[in-house]
Amino acid sequence: MTGELLDGRAGVGGTGVLEALNTRWHKAALIGFMAIVLAHWAEHVAQAIQIWGLGWEIRESRGVLGLAFPWLVTSEWMHYGYAVLMLVGLFVLRKGFVGRARTLWTIALGVQVWHHLEHLLLLIQATTGSYLLGRAEPTSIIQLLAPRVELHLFYNAVVFTPMVVAMILHFRPLPSERAQMRCTCAPAAA
Repeated sequence: MTGELLDGRAGVGGTGVLEALNTRWHKAALIGFMAIVLAHWAEHVAQAIQIWGLGWEIRESRGVLGLAFPWLVTSEWMHYGYAVLMLVGLFVLRKGFVGRARTLWTIALGVQVWHHLEHLLLLIQATTGSYLLGRAEPTSIIQLLAPRVELHLFYNAVVFTPMVVAMILHFRPLPSERAQMRCTCAPAAA
């Protein structure tokens, strides 16, 4: 039964959860997903302010939640979990997009696939204690070229920007795109 609910063959109104997330629940799912993404962004912005605005040492700059719960910042499991959540959210909600919005959402998904792989590499290093190229701590591939704080600000920006533009285009589609939409995200045509 659980598999049927997920693949669209059963469930409320004869459709599954994934189908509903991309049709009648698409707008609510997008807003909920974006709230999570914005909260994550707020943590990165707070950390950037702590480092470059307040002059704190990087190891002391933990964002807002990290000040109360320091293990959050140092937990590769938490960072990997968020990378997976982003990957799943981008993948699951993609089906509800059409046209230009779908193209941009797909770009965000593609960048997140790479970002996820980087976090997987960090997690493997943290759990095995064997670090890339003999480094003193877990290190991602691109981190060999750019510091971790700046790199994660960059990754989040290049995933977030096409997501936001995709949502704007999705909520304000061209008439040809509106005709293809199966969700109710866009206001009714005038």
